[in-house]
Amino acid sequence: MNNLPEFIKKYKQLDLSRSIFTRDEKKYDSIAVVPAIDEYDNLIVLLNSLAELEKKYLDDTLFLFVINNSDKAGEGVKENNRRSLEMINNLIRNKITDTRLNPGIIESGLNLGTVDASTSGNELPDKHAGVGYARKTGMDLALTKFDYSNDKKKIIICLDADCTVDNNYLTEIVESFNKRNLNAAYVDYEHTLPSDEIEKSAAITYEIFLRYYTLMLKYTNSPYAYQTIGSTMVCTAEFYCKAGGMNKKKAGEDFYFLEKLRKQTDIKLISGAKVRPAGRISWRVPFGTGRSINEFCNSVKEKGNAESELSVYNPSIFLLLKKWHAVYYRHDYYENGREILNSAVSVHEGIEKFLVEQGFPIAWERINENAASPDQIMKQKFLWFDAFRTMKLIHYLRDNYFPNVNLFDAVDRMFELYDIKPGIARKGNIPGIEEQMKYLDYIRKLYVKIMES
Repeated sequence: MNNLPEFIKKYKQLDLSRSIFTRDEKKYDSIAVVPAIDEYDNLIVLLNSLAELEKKYLDDTLFLFVINNSDKAGEGVKENNRRSLEMINNLIRNKITDTRLNPGIIESGLNLGTVDASTSGNELPDKHAGVGYARKTGMDLALTKFDYSNDKKKIIICLDADCTVDNNYLTEIVESFNKRNLNAAYVDYEHTLPSDEIEKSAAITYEIFLRYYTLMLKYTNSPYAYQTIGSTMVCTAEFYCKAGGMNKKKAGEDFYFLEKLRKQTDIKLISGAKVRPAGRISWRVPFGTGRSINEFCNSVKEKGNAESELSVYNPSIFLLLKKWHAVYYRHDYYENGREILNSAVSVHEGIEKFLVEQGFPIAWERINENAASPDQIMKQKFLWFDAFRTMKLIHYLRDNYFPNVNLFDAVDRMFELYDIKPGIARKGNIPGIEEQMKYLDYIRKLYVKIMES
């Protein structure tokens, strides 16, 4: 600890209770943390993808695999993790033990490390075991493996075991952070689509929803408009610590971590390379890609269609949110919370009711008492109406005023709001998979254009 920078010493939640196994004591400028549970086959695919990375920054980068399970995990999971840990540890020793691995992986220049959070005595406690704790374990340990002797950005990259990446992935991240002076970012992504027709449709429509939600937040001028996918997150070691580090949540860890990061710095899109998460059914978390695909497929099997799974937030909610942001972030001074509530009710009564339920009048009194300048007041507004409260307001308006609508109706309305004509000849309430793919291809391009504007 004595040799670590001061910003790490101020990070109170630092957990160094486990250790890293690597080839040597080398230090790095970038470290990619990959939590993995029951992912042996996917790890082979990921490792083969990493072996194809451009060499430019490979020597200065460590790929750190956190093989993890709870102390109450089933024997099948434990055995899969044992094999995963053994395979990567053998690669570190320059031994290939699975013929599916790229034979050139040893000479590729990949620097690999493992964290054993799976074998007897090293497991994660069942109360906290999950992706959040696994990410935190790796990200905290990464802080000890950076080369702090030079002035290059020290970059923590989040990746998942069921992903592949473009060969320029590492180059784009390192150069974006150092040339654009970034502190936090997320890499653009495209789900790898399953071959099964139903699962493919589920993955397509789920990604459309993800991009729709972020684009609509951007339309409202929300300061919290960014994608929240764990395998795309990147930040510097300094801002990781400033944000209080990763949380231990079993799901939604990416949402809450990025919210904390955004309260410290801007979060920018890196669009020049892609992360490609698997669009697959998964048992691991109560929501997210895998769970959404599972629910979609079950709906098709039980009802013959997935209309109930293809409904999203009504665009009318975002129109109101845009007006609310214009009122809330006004630079002229409000004497009291009642003035803001009056402004809120002029936008929609539901916003005022939500603010009262959230205790805004009392919060406003505290903001006024503790903020010494208009700039400080503006900052406190930003901190109070954060990503979580934004989502809660969206849910409040959905539940009480504006029920969900058909996904493709919502996306068509979004195109209108952005004054865009994609030229897709949509047929029916739920278009066929070819038209769904046209929507996805178009919204992927639009996403980059809008989010970088």
